[in-house]
Amino acid sequence: QVQLVESGGGLVQAGGSLRLSCAASRTISSINVMGWYRQAPGKQRELVATITSGGSTNYADSVKGRFTISRDNTKNMVYLQMNSLEPEDTAVYYCNARVVERGVFASYWGQGSQVTVSS
Repeated sequence: QVQLVESGGGLVQAGGSLRLSCAASRTISSINVMGWYRQAPGKQRELVATITSGGSTNYADSVKGRFTISRDNTKNMVYLQMNSLEPEDTAVYYCNARVVERGVFASYWGQGSQVTVSS
């Protein structure tokens, strides 16, 4: 089991910045992949960014150059720094952990944090 708790969401004007935080209930060094996903109203949940236990990162094209994912293994925390926010970034953002269990990846999700970007 992995419990994830997000924080840091809120309302911001276009061009502003926010930093989301995700606290994990276990050492993140033991989690294969951690990441952020988002779901806008009426749309499917989509990948925003991921970071592996080895430190490799991956970003959706829509956020590349604006968002940065990072991790602090000593605090069991994952962060998403969001700069140059746009109204299109408005969504509920979910922290995600993927770990291999019995030979298959299992996904764990946080409760979500609302990010609203006004024009």
